[in-house]
Amino acid sequence: MELRQLEYFIAVAEEANFTRAAERVRISQSGVSAQIRQLERELGAELFDRSSRIARLTPAGEAAIGPARNALAAVGAVGQAVDDVGGLVRGRLSIGMVIGCTITPLFAAIEKFRTSYPGIEISVQEANSDQLADDVLGGELDVAIVGTAGPVGDGLRASVIVSEGLVALVPPGHHLGDRRHIEVSDLASEAIVAMPIGTGIRAVLDTACAAADFSPHVAIEASAPDAVLECSARGLGIGILSESMASDHRGRVKVIPLVGVDIAAQLSAVWSTPTSAAVQAFIPLLSQAFDL
Repeated sequence: MELRQLEYFIAVAEEANFTRAAERVRISQSGVSAQIRQLERELGAELFDRSSRIARLTPAGEAAIGPARNALAAVGAVGQAVDDVGGLVRGRLSIGMVIGCTITPLFAAIEKFRTSYPGIEISVQEANSDQLADDVLGGELDVAIVGTAGPVGDGLRASVIVSEGLVALVPPGHHLGDRRHIEVSDLASEAIVAMPIGTGIRAVLDTACAAADFSPHVAIEASAPDAVLECSARGLGIGILSESMASDHRGRVKVIPLVGVDIAAQLSAVWSTPTSAAVQAFIPLLSQAFDL
């Protein structure tokens, strides 16, 4: 019994026609018929009722079709297992990270991965979160660290790395600088320094402002947290960042919690399915690096 005979048997059973099955497996109809006859002789039973133009399975054929499919699936699994091993010996891992963020644990995970799988070429590129997610879905990236404002889109798997609130970076001498917290509605008449559209923090800000029935007056967009700080420190507007992004900026500006925000600013690792062997090996290292 040969694997190609099982393949032809399954094709005829699913197409219910020898001609269409032959077209599917790309050999002549006579070749398919000869191989099916040989299989029937080996099994000692007819697999198809050939009394009409429709090739119907006999009781013996019905009994054989499930094991035949399982046999081909098992062979495919063997090939996939070998490919997965090869994928960790050679190949490429492309990683995306949200622009403007220094994500030290990510580089720790890359270091461990490189040590374990030196034959894998690694590339790292920056973009805004929406673009990174699109690139993962499109196959241009294997995995990415992105800012999110809630669940990721269809076709992506995600692991939340950081979930935190937003803070306002208030310039020296600003009338809101003595507050213990700032309501989202307090921003309605203020100039804002914000991350660009397409970033998770901007999505959280815009969603919170919409819930408060206003659109923020974004006077300046800056893609790097340090740039948001610099603009805010110079009195160009109230900067909006996440708590961790603002942790090193106390002193030049007042860092005040922003309340009235119903969703958290999240940093997540995202990847698509099916998942390559390299990504399967990298995700646990990423979780360890972020202590998840």
